[in-house]
Amino acid sequence: MESADWEPPAWEPPAWEPPMAGTEVEHLTGALERLRTTFRWKAGGLDAAGLDTRVGASSLTLGALLKHLAACEDHIFSTKMKGEPMGSPWTEMERSGEGWDFTSAADDSPQELYALWDGAVARSRATLAAAVAEGGLEQEVHVTAPDGRHASLRRLVFDLVEEYGRHTGHADLIRESVDGLVGEDPPDDWRP
Repeated sequence: MESADWEPPAWEPPAWEPPMAGTEVEHLTGALERLRTTFRWKAGGLDAAGLDTRVGASSLTLGALLKHLAACEDHIFSTKMKGEPMGSPWTEMERSGEGWDFTSAADDSPQELYALWDGAVARSRATLAAAVAEGGLEQEVHVTAPDGRHASLRRLVFDLVEEYGRHTGHADLIRESVDGLVGEDPPDDWRP
C-alpha cells in the first residue's frame, strides 16, 4: 500500500528532449535538437562499411546523409540566412555536379564525416542562438521568394526541421539494415 505522502520521482528529460511547455523558440529549437540527436545516434559509431551500406534500390547511405545534412546546416545558416558563401571546410572540397555531397561521401573516412557533421551543427547552433537573441524568429533573412519577399528566420528553421525529419526516417531504415539498431530516440544516457 502506498503512503499518502509518496510522490513519483521527478522526470529528468534528456538534454535533447523539447520542453513540455515552453516558448515558440524553445519548442522549435527543441524539435530540431531532438531530430539532430536522433539522426546522429542512427548514424553514429559505424565504420566505413557501415556508413556506405545501401538499402534496396536506393543509393542513400548514412555517410552520404551525414555529409548532406552538414552541407544543409552550413548552407541554411550562411548562404540563406546571411547571404554569405559557405566557408571552410566546404571551400577546400571539390564540389562538382548536383548531389556531389551524396556521391562524394564514399571517399571520406568515418572520422571526416562525423567531424564534418559535428562541426556544421556546432556552427549552426551558435549562429541560430545569436540570431534569435538579436532579432527573434520573425526577422527577415537574406533569401527571397521569386517576388522579392524575404523569408523569416522561422521559415529557415522549419525548413531544417523538415530536412532532418525526412532524412532521419531514411537513417532509421539504413541503420536497421546495418546492424539491427532500432528505436525512436537514443537511450537517455547516449552521447555521440
